[in-house]
Amino acid sequence: MRSAAILFLDKAEPISTRDTSNESIIPEQEKRRDDMRAVVLVPVLKQRETRDAAAGPAAPGRSVEAKLEEAKGLALAIDLEVTQGLIVPVNQPRPATLFGTGKIEEIGHLLDETDSGLVIVDHPLTPVQQRNLEKQWNCKVIDRTGLILEIFGRRASTKEGTLQVDLAHLNYQKGRLVRSWTHLERQRGGAGFMGGPGETQIEADRRLLQERIVKLERELEQVVRTRQLHRAKRRKVPHPIVALVGYTNAGKSTLFNRITGAGVLAEDMLFATLDPTLRRMKLPHGRTVILSDTVGFISDLPTHLVAAFRATLEEVLEADLVLHVRDMSDPDNAAQSADVLRILGDLGIDEKEAEKRIIEVWNKVDRLEPEAHDAIMQRAEGRSDIRAVSAITGEGVDALMDEISKRLSGVLTETTVVLSIEQLPLISWVYSNSIVDGREDHEDGSVALDVRLSEAQAAELERKLGKATVREREDWER
Repeated sequence: MRSAAILFLDKAEPISTRDTSNESIIPEQEKRRDDMRAVVLVPVLKQRETRDAAAGPAAPGRSVEAKLEEAKGLALAIDLEVTQGLIVPVNQPRPATLFGTGKIEEIGHLLDETDSGLVIVDHPLTPVQQRNLEKQWNCKVIDRTGLILEIFGRRASTKEGTLQVDLAHLNYQKGRLVRSWTHLERQRGGAGFMGGPGETQIEADRRLLQERIVKLERELEQVVRTRQLHRAKRRKVPHPIVALVGYTNAGKSTLFNRITGAGVLAEDMLFATLDPTLRRMKLPHGRTVILSDTVGFISDLPTHLVAAFRATLEEVLEADLVLHVRDMSDPDNAAQSADVLRILGDLGIDEKEAEKRIIEVWNKVDRLEPEAHDAIMQRAEGRSDIRAVSAITGEGVDALMDEISKRLSGVLTETTVVLSIEQLPLISWVYSNSIVDGREDHEDGSVALDVRLSEAQAAELERKLGKATVREREDWER
């Protein structure tokens, strides 16, 4: 079971994601090549192409060329030098090596010619395939999941992020505990008085890994509970939350910085920013909102990696409005958009809800040729669910802010609160939990406040004061 996309976290000290079960395969003295120089391979399985064609029309697919460029970008994200990128047709996947003998020899010569000590295979590898390819090529081999885990390790900075990365790595490592070491089948002595056989080394390794996984899951649960408390506190403040989501490198952080003036890391690289960042800001008409630079996605990752980051993904569910940022200069932006929408659907944002909660932000229009730029702007014109912008130049951002204001105008209820002298101690609660637009002090000592607040806060106010003192503003003015 595979998922289309995943979230990631932010920059920090590297967390090793090496598969230790393979470390003894390549003796140190035989590593002649530079392991910071990498060859990137994108296998194209003919069997899968045939199945996809037989299944009929499907969602927009990513081109093989785009997959290669993305895989090279992933390598560059951890400062590797990509010496060669290859698209490798695979007519019949080999269970032991994935590739055929001829192709393995060809790639081996390429590694020697380019002095490359690392092979990145942009496809899942079984532990057996990884081990055998390392023996054949006499160098380290990692698949797409292993590479992205390495990036996660370098980006995670918060406690929650680090725990999520560690948990994802351990689950990945657990699945790769195969009989790749000769000692793995060696039995340890039994502890029972009957003197029966003990557990094998591989069983012991699995048990230790599982114990660490359980420990991390408990720690992560505590962090998640803390996050939920923070969410509850935010809900008490009547400021809507606007979440930025999109495929990795779509320009979310650049747009975040453009709108808020914050200094969030925004670079032209995959996974530049991973941790959620929150900023309070004012819309053009004076409304205060909380903007969240939350989620980035990447295609083709196993479900267990998505599960490790689900707690952070669920931040999107708390948002009153979601800005889906798309890189319109990327030829594969339609496929990337499909990946993002698929995950939003998995989180519980269905198509009907998406129409109300999502604005598509067509970003990077400054990178388009004039004719393509004009066509994009024309397509977006007149549609409330799409805004074309350039986060770099600022083009279209004002129109986006106006649309956000319009979308959120119905989130708050406008009421007039009348506090008697006896109720005046509650005035601080009203100021803390609503937006006060006006105040009138009466001769009898009572105070009338024109306020805007959420439905939940309006209900809470009615419980505190009684319905007679909370009136719709139009009724009060009559």
